[in-house]
Parts: sequence; C-alpha cells; structure tokens
Amino acid sequence: MASHRKPRQRPLTGGTVRTAATLALAGAATATLFDGSSQAEPGLTPAQVKAKVDRLYEEAEAATEQYNGAREKTGRAQRSLDALRDEAARKTAKLNTARNALGSLAASQYRSGSLGPAMQLALADDPEEYLARAALIERAGDRNAAEIAAVRRQVGEVRALQDKAATTLAELRTQQTRLARHKATVEGKLAEAKRLLNRLTAEQRARIEAEDGHGGGSADPARAARSAGRTVAPPPAKAVAAPSSRAAQAVAFAYGAIGKPYVWGATGPNAYDCSGLTQAAWRSAGVTLPRTTYTQINTGSRISRSQLAPGDLVFFYSGVSHVGLYIGGGKMIHAPRPGSTVRVASIDDMPWAGAARPV
Repeated sequence: MASHRKPRQRPLTGGTVRTAATLALAGAATATLFDGSSQAEPGLTPAQVKAKVDRLYEEAEAATEQYNGAREKTGRAQRSLDALRDEAARKTAKLNTARNALGSLAASQYRSGSLGPAMQLALADDPEEYLARAALIERAGDRNAAEIAAVRRQVGEVRALQDKAATTLAELRTQQTRLARHKATVEGKLAEAKRLLNRLTAEQRARIEAEDGHGGGSADPARAARSAGRTVAPPPAKAVAAPSSRAAQAVAFAYGAIGKPYVWGATGPNAYDCSGLTQAAWRSAGVTLPRTTYTQINTGSRISRSQLAPGDLVFFYSGVSHVGLYIGGGKMIHAPRPGSTVRVASIDDMPWAGAARPV
C-alpha cells in the first residue's frame, strides 16, 4: 500500500541556513533600494520603463541641484577656513615677537638689579633730578604697560580666530557629509535608471534617448544633423531678438553649447548640467548667476510667462529642479538629463514653475 505521508524534510545545516539568510537579505536589499523603485517588474512595457526612467531622472536632477548647493557651500567654508588659519598664523607670529620683546625687557631689568621707582626717586640728590627721573620712569611705565596691553589684546585676537576657525571647520564637515549624501542619491537614481534601460532593446533605448527625458520633448536637432552628415551653426548674437546685448550674448553662448553632453554637476566648457549651462551662458555676458536652480530663480526680477524674452531663465517642476534659457517662440535651450546633450526644446514639455530675468 502506497504511503500518503509527507516526505521527511532534511534539516538545514548551519551553512545552508547562512546561505538562505544571505540570499533573503540580498533580495530584500535589492527590493527596497532607491525607495522601492528597483523591485523586479518583468512585465513593464517600454512606455512604462520610460515613465519610470523619466521620474528617476527628475529625482536625480533635484538631488543634483542639492549637491551643487552643498558643493558651493563646502567650497566657501573651505576658503573661509584657509583664510582664518592664515590670519591666525600671522597674528600668532606677531604675538610671539611681542612676547619675546616683553620677556627680554623683564630679563634685562632683573639682571641689572634695577631699583623700584619709589626708591629711585628717594635717592635723587636735588629737585631737578627728582623731576627728571620721575618723568623718565613714568614714560617707561607707560611704555611697559602699553606693551603688556598689546600682548593681551593679541592673545585675545588669536583665541577669537581659533574659535572662529573651529566653528568653520565644523560647518565644513557638515557640508561634506551633505555633499556625500546628495552624491550617493544622484548616483543611485542614475544607476537604477540605467538598470531599467538595459531591459530594453537597443532600438527602444535609442528612441527614449532621442527624447529630452522630461515628458516626451523634441529630439536633439544637433544630433540629428550630425547623423545626417550636416552641421548646425549657432546664429550670430546680433540676429537674436533679445532685450539687451547681454541677453543676446547669453543666448548665443547657449546655441554654441548645443550637442555638448549633460554631466551632472558640470559647469563647462565640455559638459553641463541644467543650471551649469545657464550660469555659463550668462557668465559669458559678464553676469554672475548663483549655482543652483533654486537660487537662480531669485536672480534679477521675476517675470510672468507672457513677458518672456530671449535670455530669460525658465524653471520647471514644483521643486524648481530644472532650468533652461529661453530663446523665443516658446522654445528654450537646456541640458536635459544624463545620457542626453544640450538641445532646443519646448517650454511646454515640463511642468512650469516660473521665470526670471537676470538683468
């Protein structure tokens, strides 16, 4: 008679338990990495992959702007710390010189066995000598007191500089921690986007990469021209209908950057991120913009969409995480995302956040 009992299960050995636990933890880590966006989803269509990739690029761009801001603050803190340390070193050297001079004076008086002021006056032979000695001692006393006061003041200055340097060093370390955190976030988002794109065929990836990555924008005209064996020359600055010569120069610079790759954190001349491009464009016109999208939007004057003119900065998304340079006709030049190049796109491709005119 056949047995219907369950087959006896073999107990797990220690090595098997460890292997199973390791695999389970690895699977859990993979499933939860990047806020759960990397869970295995084998049934995704190319359109769904594109939507997820676009979202990851948007999140990466927001983290990039945070990284740019932290890097800028880190640089300022480092420069401030270096200046404080240099100043403290100079004042310490000056203090040591003053201390040595004061010490030499005290040693000289000790070796000469100088009598106290009262005794010196008491030994004076006549009133005129008494008055002369009194004036001399008063001047010497004043000089010694001034030297001591100067040393005390310099000690205070050095201590104040040391305290300020310690505070600046703490700020620098905080910014370095933030910098590393934002960098890890950006790299994680980009790695996840790459993993999703690798699921697609070469043709499907090429189709996605031909778009701007922000909701189906226009293809890169410079890339298309190069593939057809043609070149695209930027229009001369004088042909740009801009409200000022500086705005025209900024637009001309942006045209000249078309086709250069997007690299997060880059400010040129060979690659740019979005705010790096607008900063470089206006720098070419002699205007200094801050580094990040969320600080650039407060540059100059805010304008409405109906007031747009070539050279204006146009911003997108609720977190003001993307910026482009308006060129007229509802178009802008921008650096869209990793894997893409600087290109012309419609300002309708992304959620509108605002605009600013630097000058």
